[in-house]
Amino acid sequence: MAGTRPSRRAPRRRQDRGALTLFVAILFPALLAFAGLVADAGTKLDNYENAATYAQEAARAGAGEVDQSAAYGGATVVVDQIEAITAARAYLTAAGVSGTVTTAGADAIQVTVTITTPTKILSIIGIDTVTSTSTATASLLSGVTGAGT
Repeated sequence: MAGTRPSRRAPRRRQDRGALTLFVAILFPALLAFAGLVADAGTKLDNYENAATYAQEAARAGAGEVDQSAAYGGATVVVDQIEAITAARAYLTAAGVSGTVTTAGADAIQVTVTITTPTKILSIIGIDTVTSTSTATASLLSGVTGAGT
């Protein structure tokens, strides 16, 4: 067989064509959900901080409502519970948030604030809102407890 050339076979094509596309198609929803968790978890943390701030400030506003007739009459200084609830609710209304206001004993006010916001990314997988709730209690403290003290 003199003068013949060795035959060259065409290189075999690999059978993994499109494997990257399949990999991305499978992995993309998981990456999107992870990005949603990061973004919307940050929103939830912001909501919690805001709820805590509003609850604390509303409780302080309520606890500042002293029963003046009792205080001037020489009795112990206590919170005027009706005025305290009214002041705390007015604070929440002015801040534009919703919450509940209750008394906690004769000299304290408790406020619970709930903030709900829509999600940015997680709504794609069916989670439409994130909700954060915080409760704060403020007590009236008095430095004067009697004559000469």
